[in-house]
Amino acid sequence: MGKIEDLANLYEQHISAPWPHTVSGAQRVLMIVYDKELERTLRARIGEFEQRTRAAGKNWALVDCTRWFAEWMANDEYRDAYFESPGDLALKLEGEFKPHIVDRARKALRSVDRETVVGFTGIASLYGFLRISELIRDLEPDIRGRLAVFFPGSKEGGNIRLLDARDGWNYLAAVISLHGSGSLA
Repeated sequence: MGKIEDLANLYEQHISAPWPHTVSGAQRVLMIVYDKELERTLRARIGEFEQRTRAAGKNWALVDCTRWFAEWMANDEYRDAYFESPGDLALKLEGEFKPHIVDRARKALRSVDRETVVGFTGIASLYGFLRISELIRDLEPDIRGRLAVFFPGSKEGGNIRLLDARDGWNYLAAVISLHGSGSLA
């Protein structure tokens, strides 16, 4: 059995357990952490997670964030100027990009019921433009069922790190990883 199938097995164990509806938004988040080298393999086998979710009697919705930055940038009238002077983009990222992404993600979360897992893939494409930890915190009030964030990175003790590059963070979410599962404290 491959690593993605092993990860899907761990996910299935977690998702099949009863879902208390009185938990906070932060406790409805599943961080599915896998080696960044497995990104293409995971995307090819994402159906494994959908099948396991449906087998557990839950619904599934997949949201791919891969093109979000490119689409946002393509719609900006000053995009060419930002390519000439990328440093000028910093204020726009904080002031406009982050709210745009939060709004887009909120719409996806609000469009489902309490028995649905919303899987976010492609979050590595947001690296350098916003912090995933901040995005998730902004989305907590909008999580109705569960939010499964497919997270290419690593888990070291109580920290998870996107693409093994940024300092990790502790988060009140269930972490599903081949390097151990459980809640971060």
